[in-house]
Amino acid sequence: MEERAVSIISGAASGIGRAAAVRLAARGDRVVIGTFPGDPHDPAITLDAVTAAGGTGMIAELDVRSTESVAAFAQAALTAYGRIDHVIANAGILRRAEFATMTDQEWDEVLQVDLHGVMRLARAAAPYLGSGGSIVAISSIAGGVYGWQEHAHYATAKAGVVGLIRSLAVEYGPHGIRANTIIPGLIETPQSMDPVNSLGPDGLARAGRTIPWGRVGRPEEVAGVIAFLTSADAGYVSGQSITVDGALTVAMRD
Repeated sequence: MEERAVSIISGAASGIGRAAAVRLAARGDRVVIGTFPGDPHDPAITLDAVTAAGGTGMIAELDVRSTESVAAFAQAALTAYGRIDHVIANAGILRRAEFATMTDQEWDEVLQVDLHGVMRLARAAAPYLGSGGSIVAISSIAGGVYGWQEHAHYATAKAGVVGLIRSLAVEYGPHGIRANTIIPGLIETPQSMDPVNSLGPDGLARAGRTIPWGRVGRPEEVAGVIAFLTSADAGYVSGQSITVDGALTVAMRD
């Protein structure tokens, strides 16, 4: 009997990360739920949802700003399950700041998580991925497609994720390891619902009316693409950026 795959997921206590954990566990993956100790969202809710879906998982602390923490996270997966097959780099933060007054610390804070954190997780896990393994990183239409005022650091990080993953696809392709980026559009998550640093509920509702589908997306709709990219059906898909946005970025404006 073939051993079940192991998927490690950063930022899995809520939003897209939680939805990915549940979706991958439901298909049979053993999932490692990466959670930052300072995250206000409870990773136990994710684990409960994984169990309810008939899956198997575990919670492991993860601070993607720290090389040592990321290495320990990868080791926790190996200790528990003996392998790593898929890496979902989802952890991210969002901060509003005008560029003219943005401090070096504010700039670095976002890039350390949203770009360097992706690099650290991929770097730590890549040596354990075998042929058929995959890396999926979550970017954003902010940076991946559009610019965003008062979010230059965030957009820069998310644009950098695209370049990083393309390069990893080339470097690890000879080993049978795939790397792809997902560019979510407006998705209803705790991050996008934050009225201070993002659009908030009212802003999301207004924006949803401009999307051809007439609404913003759901985390589960992004998780479905993650499931595809980490499956054998995507066996020859690598180095790609897949936008999940309800046609927002291709719609002609009136």
